[in-house]
Amino acid sequence: MSQTSIERLRDYLAQLPPQAQALLMREFERALERGQDTAVATLVLDQLRKIARNTEPEEDDEEDVPGRGGDPARLLYQPLEPFLVDAGIPIRAGQIRRSSLLPIWQWLERDGASAEVREFQDALRRVPDGDGSQIEAMGRKIQGIAADAIFQLTGPGSGDRSKALARVGPPNVIEDLHSIGAVLQVREPLEILNERLPRFLRAFGEAQVAAVTAALNIPELQTPQMLPFALTMVIQRMTAPWQIIRLAIKMAASDDEIRVAATPFGVAVTIALHDLSNLGSMLRTDIKRARFDNFAEHLKALHDGVRGLRTELDLRNDSAWGKQLTSIRADISNALQSELDSVPGRVRRILRQRPEKDIPLGARIDGTEVEEAAALINFVAICRNYASELAINEVTLRTYSDLQQYVERSTESLVQSLRAADRRVLAYRQQQMSAAIRFCELLFGDDYASLMSRAAENAMTGERKPARAGK
Repeated sequence: MSQTSIERLRDYLAQLPPQAQALLMREFERALERGQDTAVATLVLDQLRKIARNTEPEEDDEEDVPGRGGDPARLLYQPLEPFLVDAGIPIRAGQIRRSSLLPIWQWLERDGASAEVREFQDALRRVPDGDGSQIEAMGRKIQGIAADAIFQLTGPGSGDRSKALARVGPPNVIEDLHSIGAVLQVREPLEILNERLPRFLRAFGEAQVAAVTAALNIPELQTPQMLPFALTMVIQRMTAPWQIIRLAIKMAASDDEIRVAATPFGVAVTIALHDLSNLGSMLRTDIKRARFDNFAEHLKALHDGVRGLRTELDLRNDSAWGKQLTSIRADISNALQSELDSVPGRVRRILRQRPEKDIPLGARIDGTEVEEAAALINFVAICRNYASELAINEVTLRTYSDLQQYVERSTESLVQSLRAADRRVLAYRQQQMSAAIRFCELLFGDDYASLMSRAAENAMTGERKPARAGK
């Protein structure tokens, strides 16, 4: 970006209110943490930090202090925290895009409730340090004001709203606007639910379902608008989120999908399917990027969720829910199968015993490639545990068997090669042997790997062929 463009960007950012600058800075910091839009985020953050350094208030400049009580926007949005979703993740009922908060705050400052917001900001500056109760009361007041402003804009009697809504933000922000107002309006019932719910729901059997059903018995949270938010709070306490469908089954007193869908709690099934679909997308992304740190956890959650919905609900293959579950299962199966098919080739490239004349002097095996191949072998082993439910049973068993046979043969052949290897390629053969032993640990266990390691040591210390003339 040219210097002139950077200056224009800095001028624009400098015109924003300090609270908007702070909120924008946090959003770009989160983007950097997620690895998204790093070039843009870094550029904007640099300019925001320069502005912040240049406008730091003097100790006695009370008028410019951002507020002892905290960030006004953060206080306003505090009830939304359980429902916020980062950029790039499709949202469902009961969720709000985090990226929508800044434009809505700016709209409130500019048009929606400018006088009240300014009064709120001024009052925060005057709050004595540590006066949490006063800050909480002020937060509740501005939350009610913001909710009223939102409903005044989006309510049925507001006439032609297209121009006014366009001033709030793009369509995805408008989509979140009513949900934000609804959550702010029922913040107290949500707090009551938060206190009633168990902190953790490691199991979700009949006793837990009954307890959660009783906790959800709050009229303000039973509306079509708010029930998904209440269920989202429940899901966040659950070890197995897919089990939220048990609430819907209990309310319908049946596992038949038609009867379940006819109750307000049918949205729990829609939520479970959406979250499984998102988890499947995350899994496919991790596979493409060869990131297997959380693979076992994600695959188990998908496996358990797919199996749970298939066994606990009577889903028809041609229904919307049935088709969605079939699609999730097929997408996961295709992603896993594609990666499974590639694993043997990755291992062969490392262990393949090329003729000595084809190995260049100083050839080495990349340690990173070995670890990636080891991660893929572990990936295949994990898939074996969940193969049947995810329709990858045949390809998983075939791949694992091929790996075992190839690594066993290659390891034994490498032991023989070490006895007769030319000194010029000895280091390369040793690296191959180390990789083979690493793969044996994963495929056959520590005992077999130790046995092959001792065999390799004996081959190295035994009689070796003399170096050829001219070598």
